[in-house]
Amino acid sequence: MNKLDSIKNKSELDIVVVGSNMIDFLCHIPRIPKMGETLIGDSFHLGFGGKGANQAVMAAKLGARVGMVTKVGDDLFGKMIRDNLSNFGISTENVYLEKGGASGVAPIFVDSDGSNIIVIIPGANLMLSAEEVKQAAEQIRSAKLVVSQLEIRDDAIMAGFKIARDAGILTILNPAPARLINSKLIALSDILIPNETEAEMLTGIEVSGIKGAEEAAQTLQKLGAQKILITLGKDGVFLFDNGDSHHFPAVKVDITDTTGAGDSFIGSLAYALSTGQGLPDAVRFANLAAALSVTKIGTQTSFPTLAEVEAFLKT
Repeated sequence: MNKLDSIKNKSELDIVVVGSNMIDFLCHIPRIPKMGETLIGDSFHLGFGGKGANQAVMAAKLGARVGMVTKVGDDLFGKMIRDNLSNFGISTENVYLEKGGASGVAPIFVDSDGSNIIVIIPGANLMLSAEEVKQAAEQIRSAKLVVSQLEIRDDAIMAGFKIARDAGILTILNPAPARLINSKLIALSDILIPNETEAEMLTGIEVSGIKGAEEAAQTLQKLGAQKILITLGKDGVFLFDNGDSHHFPAVKVDITDTTGAGDSFIGSLAYALSTGQGLPDAVRFANLAAALSVTKIGTQTSFPTLAEVEAFLKT
């Protein structure tokens, strides 16, 4: 039976995210500076981020019951991160502490056109071990879906996905930021969601438009991924599922800040799947949520609620 058709009606949690957390230093600047150039910025905001935490928060804001397996530093930021997750109703039962370690941080620079440059310093995120993830096995088995990204170690992700696979739980991997990964991890992913750059990194195929996306998706499926979604930015999303393909155009909005749009999409997709929606409908829903997120400044603060997505759908 297809895992999408057999998501449990009863569970302790809807989604468990095995992933990263960060403190974002969001800097708005008039343009991207040249090498060696100093610019005076327009504004600064300290916020919460990390692909794992972003996706968890997006799902939680929509109403999902979410737990997170992650690691923070033994510093002020670590406490702030834990408190922020709790404030969104996310279970912090398996948020581990790296004694003497620093929490992850991400300086983000957004120009006047809404384009961004992000530098990630993972800190304690890279200290999350496979053994610690295994300690969270009970929580993982209680979920309908398990989601992960590449801001933590491959062995930690694989530990979580193996637990999920053995329990018949759907796994979603966002292979971001772009880097080469163990092919066994791709095979453990029921749904693989790269963007164009990440798909090219994993396959060596230039992803330019729908044709390139389909070629890359076919290669990824040969590596073991069951279903592939390639996000194409302004060109929407490409779905490849057992030889069947479909293109979902992007929802046109006035863009303010694209930071976190991909995380908004994946968190929304996970939420929609956890409610029993089929994959095409879940993609359409996630497209709407991601489009709404880029109309506001920031990452988690820009993510819409379910009521906002439903109101947008009516328009």
